Amino acid sequence: MLSFLLWLVLLVVCWPLALLALLLYPLVWLVLLPFRLLGIAVGGVFEFLRAIVMLPARVLGGNPGR
Repeated sequence: MLSFLLWLVLLVVCWPLALLALLLYPLVWLVLLPFRLLGIAVGGVFEFLRAIVMLPARVLGGNPGR
């Protein structure tokens, strides 16, 4: 909601820039999408490695919440 209000302020102050931002937003989102997916994949790999490292402690009765 805040970003929409800021866009409305930009529309009042400088409407050509606001329209350019409105047109370029989907393109920027599409360009950044692979990086977002890569971040999700890397996070998953790190969580998997953490689970493997913590497995012996969990099997022996350790509490992973501490």
